[in-house]
Amino acid sequence: MSEQTASNGKVPVSKLDENMRLESVSEDGMRWHSPARPPFRLEGFPWFEYDGVYRRLPKNPRLPIPAAVDALADCTAGGQIRFRTNSKKLALRVRLDGVADMNHMPATGQCSFDCYLEQDGVMRYHSTGRYNHTLSEYETVLISAGDGAMRSVTLYFPLYRGVKEVLVGLEEEAELLPPPPLADDRRILIYGTSITQGGCANRPGMAYPNIMSRRIPLEMVNLGFSGNGKGEPEVAEIISDIPNPAMLVLDYECNCSADKLDETCSGFIRIFRERHPGVPILVVSRIRFAADRFYESSRDLANRRRQILIDNVERCRAAGDDRVYFLDGSTLLGEDHYEECTVDGVHPTDLGFMRMADGLTPVVQRILREAGFPV
Repeated sequence: MSEQTASNGKVPVSKLDENMRLESVSEDGMRWHSPARPPFRLEGFPWFEYDGVYRRLPKNPRLPIPAAVDALADCTAGGQIRFRTNSKKLALRVRLDGVADMNHMPATGQCSFDCYLEQDGVMRYHSTGRYNHTLSEYETVLISAGDGAMRSVTLYFPLYRGVKEVLVGLEEEAELLPPPPLADDRRILIYGTSITQGGCANRPGMAYPNIMSRRIPLEMVNLGFSGNGKGEPEVAEIISDIPNPAMLVLDYECNCSADKLDETCSGFIRIFRERHPGVPILVVSRIRFAADRFYESSRDLANRRRQILIDNVERCRAAGDDRVYFLDGSTLLGEDHYEECTVDGVHPTDLGFMRMADGLTPVVQRILREAGFPV
């Protein structure tokens, strides 16, 4: 053991492994751009045009919403910056609303950005912003030595922290162009819990709504509110204000008490349907938890809650609304070893999120095709 290692009891990994070192941002020949202005396309913030803040609900909601939901709306889960460039370098300047503070989710998922680049028409993962996670302001390098090819770029916002400001740094002489258009200007709205928000993905691009956004050419709006996706009618009203919905996904069961689930599910569907007749609604029951393997009481409660959702969907369809659907979420992580897809028996790892996206994507695509969308 070296003297340096022995003296403080810690291995200086960043000194031993150059791949663990942070890369500093060079200012030479760089120009900084606000993604709030063209040719950038900003997605995932339906009220940005009016409020000018990276927020998932309006800054001043027209109805009173729970304080926790209001606070969580500042988390930028699902936000995307899309553009095309041939810059060989790409960096970010970021100002957060706080520091990393979660005990079972990496700072890269909570507070950082992911970079995806187009290759042969497919968005592929390139890099994640790495920084000193004790800071609330940082600069990070996402591309340091690109090949100069013109490519589409998608940057995913942090999942569990608010972003006060972000600037995109590109080479001064690089071209900056709008991204390719989406298949339609309508949006998929996904309302749910911490799992929908992205807890506990290692990095932003691995939250299941973000994975699906790379497979379905429509804007995704992540409306997951950690621990607080309870289906309140006021929240349903505000979400129904979002224009141009292509589909609503309700994935909030595990935050709502069984006693309230029937009331909130039927109410949410009714409120949304009054504003958006004919727009598909997909109701999803929760994924399996580790406790389901060990405890009959956990399985019984899950079965009871699942049946409540099924009954709500069947009542809608019996009344003539054939664009309300149900998906059994207990199948999404697989039949065996599903508990190994979680961080804590509940919140998925990246593997769990990939399995969720693999199960949800074809169902969502089928429903959208039935509604006439080219996906």
